[in-house]
Amino acid sequence: MISRRALLTGTAGVAGVGALTVAGWELAPFRLKERLGLTAEAYIPDAPEGRIRLETLRSTAMGGEVDLFTAVPAGHGDGAGLPVVVVLHGASARAVDFQKFGFGRFLTAAVQRGAPPFILAGTDDGPAGWIPDGTGHDPQAMLLTELPKWLSARGFDADKRALWGWSRGGYGAVRLAEQAPDWARAAALFSPAIRAGDEAFDQVNALADLPIGLWCGTDDPLIGGVRQLAAALPTRPEVLTYAPGGHTRALWNAHTLNAFSWLAGKL
Repeated sequence: MISRRALLTGTAGVAGVGALTVAGWELAPFRLKERLGLTAEAYIPDAPEGRIRLETLRSTAMGGEVDLFTAVPAGHGDGAGLPVVVVLHGASARAVDFQKFGFGRFLTAAVQRGAPPFILAGTDDGPAGWIPDGTGHDPQAMLLTELPKWLSARGFDADKRALWGWSRGGYGAVRLAEQAPDWARAAALFSPAIRAGDEAFDQVNALADLPIGLWCGTDDPLIGGVRQLAAALPTRPEVLTYAPGGHTRALWNAHTLNAFSWLAGKL
């Protein structure tokens, strides 16, 4: 038999443990939550898509075919005359994924909130990511020489360009800008995949005149390299955001509208 006192004491104890568990969960490390599959869902704004296109084009620089994704904000027709934000994807994505990531909706939402309109354009990278692999795949040459021609042929203002990349794409944006510092008007880097001692640091002074925005999660395993990049840049980043979260779509989506507004202002 359990006494009333023991029962009441036990119930209070369970309630106390429950309260402690809830409070403790708020303080639990992000990586624990991630491992348990209990992190936040990736946010996508409730805004309409404009014109979305996915085309397959022949690239001499890449030695084969690549997909070209373009998105125009809703209400801006085919995007004729609009400047361009070039998208460099991470290792686990391709241009074919951009629509399901909600990029068209983010674009429209940014414009609805007051950002000057622009279009998004992105292709696939190569076997070594966004840098040449020495075997006939040169994503840098594709972006620098072929992509502007493709965009001009579709009526966009391909002379007004900015860069937006995450993870491996953020690193690719850094390397591209180092090779051609005047090619883009700004670069928004989400969790760029850079580590201490990377060769990108050898040419970082080339970025002195390029406006840069940096975003990274405080629980991202790459944050050490990102902090080093921020410190090594010859000019302080115009935007420098370290926010709770990891190397995830949820973290990046939470800051995409801010990045789009900032990039639009540079175009």
